Parts: sequence; structure tokens; C-alpha cells
Amino acid sequence: MRTGSEPTTARSPLRMRLWLSVWGLLWTAGGTVAFALASRPGWAAACGTLLVIVMVDLVLVVRHIRQGPHYQPGRDVPPYEPDRG
Repeated sequence: MRTGSEPTTARSPLRMRLWLSVWGLLWTAGGTVAFALASRPGWAAACGTLLVIVMVDLVLVVRHIRQGPHYQPGRDVPPYEPDRG
């Protein structure tokens, strides 16, 4: 719910989340491979779990980017009255 106190041009930082997810994807994939080659199965499993989480986040971010700005109010949408109840 919009309260009227946020800027009308506020947008979610999806592009930043996209690049942070790509960065995390590279590091977790590298960590999984490195720990697997070093015979550290526990650490490889931990990095593999993080890899799955990062991949899910990356898919969601790309999905939101592809949806476009239709889910965000534009400048012509007035703010709602603040909830005083």
C-alpha cells in the first residue's frame, strides 16, 4: 500500500540484484567445484545449497524484469491516504 511518503519515481533495484546474483552464482559455483576437488564434501554441499538459492533468486529477478513496470504505479497514480487506523 502506498502511503504518500515515498517518492513517485521510486523503483526496485532489480538490475543491481541481477548483477549481485550473477556474482554470487559465479562464486558459489566456483566454491562448489573447488571444495569438491579438494575432497571437502561438507563445504561443497554448503556451497551447492547456496548455489541453488542464488539460482532461484536469479530466476525470480529475471522474471520481475521481464514483467516490466506494469506492477509499479506511475506518476499519474495519486498516493493513497495514509492508514490512520
